[in-house]
Amino acid sequence: QVQLVESGGGLVQPGGSLRLSCAASGFTFSSYWMYWVRRAPGLGPEWVASISADGGTTSYANFVKGRFTISRDNAKNTLSLQLTSLKSEDTAVYYCAKDRHVLHSNDYFFPGRGTPVTVSA
Repeated sequence: QVQLVESGGGLVQPGGSLRLSCAASGFTFSSYWMYWVRRAPGLGPEWVASISADGGTTSYANFVKGRFTISRDNAKNTLSLQLTSLKSEDTAVYYCAKDRHVLHSNDYFFPGRGTPVTVSA
């Protein structure tokens, strides 16, 4: 059973930083593309970033490019997202997501509870 457990969220002031983590289990982590997705209050899920199975390829939504960094440690089955220069509009619940297929498909799901990030003065 796939389990993705997010942590690291919290309350931070505008301009601040956070590091989110996701502990993965129940599948061969190193074989799958992984993603971070967020859901702001009252809105649908929004893709944030992607990383290839070997960590060599990353991509970001335009609204986070240059501010967020996705990474993974396949030895520890852990996905991370470093958030910097945070803005109030980054306030959301952040979810770790797994591609449904071994081949990169952008068809992902996020079974965890997410970790909330609140950016406020």
